[in-house]
Amino acid sequence: MFKQILTLVRGRAHEAEEAFGDRHALPVLAQQIRDAARGVEAARRAVAVAIAQNRLEAENAERLAARIKDLEARAIAALEKGREDLAIEAAGSIARLETELQNARQVEAEFSGGIDRLRQAVRQSEMRLSALRRGERLALARDRTRRLAHDAPGENTLADAEATLARLERRQREAELTAEALATLETGPDPAALAEKLAAAGCGRPLVTSADEVLQRLRSRMNAH
Repeated sequence: MFKQILTLVRGRAHEAEEAFGDRHALPVLAQQIRDAARGVEAARRAVAVAIAQNRLEAENAERLAARIKDLEARAIAALEKGREDLAIEAAGSIARLETELQNARQVEAEFSGGIDRLRQAVRQSEMRLSALRRGERLALARDRTRRLAHDAPGENTLADAEATLARLERRQREAELTAEALATLETGPDPAALAEKLAAAGCGRPLVTSADEVLQRLRSRMNAH
């Protein structure tokens, strides 16, 4: 029984650990990528230092080769002048310089091979880092999309915003139509004013009785009696 309980506790702990890891996977991934980026940058600097050292070895080899060539020419000139003692001394120096040159070229060759391997390793690390960064961006986008699609508050917020926009558009459209109607009423003809205008032009019965009309009416009544 105790073993079963212990197994159950360990199983629950493992599940909790996995759940914790899932919840914090993106922050953990971001930190791991930052650590990896620092490692790649350190490797890149190490390769740059190695390249600089290799160039120094190459320059040293060139200087040694130039000194050897110069001493050989001078030793030949000493032999031609019968100064074998100077030629022997020059030969000793040339032998030492040739040994040093051989070592320098060997070191340079080893550096060159190592640098090529380092460059290839850094290049592969940079490619893997770029792939990780692309994967991180994709994972982040998927996580945000998942939260937007499955998170009820987010869905409600979108629905509320859409409803608010629809109400705003209806109100704006109503205001526009009202303004258009008012403009039509203001610019349209006034029937009363138009009738007065027509009457004043002699079109139809006058709307206002004139004094002449009243006087004429009174005379007509007088003559009738």
